[in-house]
Amino acid sequence: MADAKIRVLVAKPGLDGHDRGAKVIARALRDAGMEVIYTGLRQTPEMIVTAALQEDVQVIGLSILSGAHNAIVPRVMDLLRQNKMDDVIVLVGGIIPDQDIEGLKKAGVAAIFQPGTAMDDIVKFIRTHVKGPGVPTA
Repeated sequence: MADAKIRVLVAKPGLDGHDRGAKVIARALRDAGMEVIYTGLRQTPEMIVTAALQEDVQVIGLSILSGAHNAIVPRVMDLLRQNKMDDVIVLVGGIIPDQDIEGLKKAGVAAIFQPGTAMDDIVKFIRTHVKGPGVPTA
């Protein structure tokens, strides 16, 4: 189990029709040695949490460009709590106005990555914050 990979679910919630960024992130995480599950476009919070539960992921990355983050993210966080998945780290990327960041963090989001964030920064954040069996701590 010492070589267990960090498992990350990358999801596109809401009505976004553009997933290039999510695919770029998924590939970068995969290239960094993580196991990545990409759910595809137009996922509901329920679909995302169900997939996260089935795939036994440690991280959920939500890519949101539509502006619906203030509705979608709290619902995902509530569903995670209902399913006793409080240990899953939730990251949000995309077009998130600065004034919304504090509220998302209060809802339980571990980090928000806005456009232009270096892939290495996202990889380092995940490696630093994921704890669990078989996951190197350094």
